[in-house]
Amino acid sequence: MPTLPLPTLPRPLPRSRQDPTGQAGGGHAPVADPDIIEGSGLRWIHIESPRAPHRDWLEEHFEFHPLDYEDVYSRNQRPKLDQYDDYVFIVLHFPVFDKPTGRVLTAEVDLFLGPDYLITLPNTAFPPLNAMFERYREKEDLREATFSKGSGYLLYKIVDNGVDASFPMLRKMGLKLERLEDDIFEGRSREIVRELSTAKQEIINFRKIVRPQRAVLRDLERTKQRYLAEELEIYFDDISDAAERIWDTLENYKEVAEALEGSNESVLSHRLNDSLRILTAASVIILPLTLIASVYGMNVSLPGEGGPYAFWLLVGIMLAVLVTLVLVFRRRGWL
Repeated sequence: MPTLPLPTLPRPLPRSRQDPTGQAGGGHAPVADPDIIEGSGLRWIHIESPRAPHRDWLEEHFEFHPLDYEDVYSRNQRPKLDQYDDYVFIVLHFPVFDKPTGRVLTAEVDLFLGPDYLITLPNTAFPPLNAMFERYREKEDLREATFSKGSGYLLYKIVDNGVDASFPMLRKMGLKLERLEDDIFEGRSREIVRELSTAKQEIINFRKIVRPQRAVLRDLERTKQRYLAEELEIYFDDISDAAERIWDTLENYKEVAEALEGSNESVLSHRLNDSLRILTAASVIILPLTLIASVYGMNVSLPGEGGPYAFWLLVGIMLAVLVTLVLVFRRRGWL
């Protein structure tokens, strides 16, 4: 499908006249304002959180398949790669850490790749991609050096940058697991139960993001288009290797988290058993003392009752029983 001509500078949609209240003709329609940088005959069009006006703008300048537009504006689209005669449509997912909630979330990035353009449409703010776009906008020499190698090489740089952004998150996860391991064996098992569950959930969410993307990266490595030169295969192969390293690391972290959870439960169970053993021993020790006191508390005549040393004799018997039981329990390791 041929692309319609795109002017050097983006032509904005006509803006309607606003009244003093900010309404235009009874309702204010938002205007598409995509970010575009150009160099060496290549355009990078960046649209964050695309809305309906952006779709109108894209349909005005490009002839993409309607189903691709549906995928861009749908929620929870799985990673995929669709090849057409004149462009490639790619959906990628990248993990991003949300500080307010402390959770690992998914940043979806949709891409249209053509011979002289690359369009990126992240559905939410993806800091590595935004920072990269700003670098290329500000540094002309960097922009020209990359753009001169074609849209396929720019795609490689974007995907590689997004994949590499996962490694700092993995390192933080690894350090967190090491700290939790130390806490378990330093006597803080009860305090870290929630934190251990959170770490395990982070790993699960990370795996959900990475797993379906591995196949897409392998397909991207095998994609043959005139703007994906054969010499780029080794670059995308490197990205696939990085994705496999991420997956292997997550597999390792998953096993470590499960082992730590089992160890923590064992420690907590052992401590509970210790407490129950002490309580049981105390109950056994108190039982004969209570029995003796109860017998001599009955309202009947008992041997030695009324004698001058009856009370002290009774106390002595109780102390002897107490000491004997304590020594027996200590010898058996119950106390």
